[in-house]
Amino acid sequence: MDKVYQISYEIEEIIDDIKEIPDGVKMIKAPDIWEDSRKGQGVVIAIIDTGCQKDHSGLQGRIIGGKNFSDDGTSDDFSDNKGHGTHVAGTIAATNNKDGVAGVAPEARLLILKVFDKDGLARNESVIKAIDYAISYRGLNEEKVRVINMSLGSRYDDLDLHMAVQRAVNDDIVVACAAGNEGDKRGETIEIGYPAAYPESICVGAVDLNKKIADFTNTNDQLDLVAPGVGIKSTWPGENGGKYATLKGTSMATPHVSGALALIINKCEREFERSLTEDEIYAQLIKRTVPLGNKKKEEGNGLLVLTEACSS
Repeated sequence: MDKVYQISYEIEEIIDDIKEIPDGVKMIKAPDIWEDSRKGQGVVIAIIDTGCQKDHSGLQGRIIGGKNFSDDGTSDDFSDNKGHGTHVAGTIAATNNKDGVAGVAPEARLLILKVFDKDGLARNESVIKAIDYAISYRGLNEEKVRVINMSLGSRYDDLDLHMAVQRAVNDDIVVACAAGNEGDKRGETIEIGYPAAYPESICVGAVDLNKKIADFTNTNDQLDLVAPGVGIKSTWPGENGGKYATLKGTSMATPHVSGALALIINKCEREFERSLTEDEIYAQLIKRTVPLGNKKKEEGNGLLVLTEACSS
């Protein structure tokens, strides 16, 4: 039986107009390293999600291409019929143009890979095809995908999906995944979601803007770190250049990590004067976490804070 993946999030507010750096972006200290990291310039991040509003004013110049692997529409139609993917894209890389919101890495480049249909469901085959497409992608200057963001999940383990994640990691692509939103407010219990629970993935849990563990976030022994996932303002589909929305979920925490990875890649590769492997990038990410005093099953290595590590 083909496994089905779902998105889980809650809309807190739809906003017509906004001009700010969101609190989540500031909380992880992304603006503090924008200069050293060139705001993630040139780093390609693949977003496997519901698609994206490619003409959103907050995402102009960020989207370099896309493909539709879902059952809705043609293969070149990666428009967003749910909103989720547009929101994720904005948290990663909304343009810092003093209008709308700024993403964590506002100069990163986004490859939009749509896998969800109008009902918010994605077939296992679609997700795997999207991962393999991201692995094989080459841009005009032979640039490749460095990060895959998957704010999606299923309770069912699947060997084929696991192998696809392994193929990406073996190609030095970092794979960031949402832990899931089935938490029961008890840190000692285990809630598992895939692909986040695969050891090769980065499993991202959520905290609120007061650094408290979100009551919905999954807790388990595969959790790598936590990031802001409550009260997250980002881009949202709409007419006349798009709208903005405030959402919550581990889906919202994960793109903070994906954007941060773009900043880390640029900063560290300039300092080391060479390309870093996937495990080296992961190590640099984990160096930039701060323990919050919770159980490891609740917070992993701690809260992402980009100013916390030296480069060595």
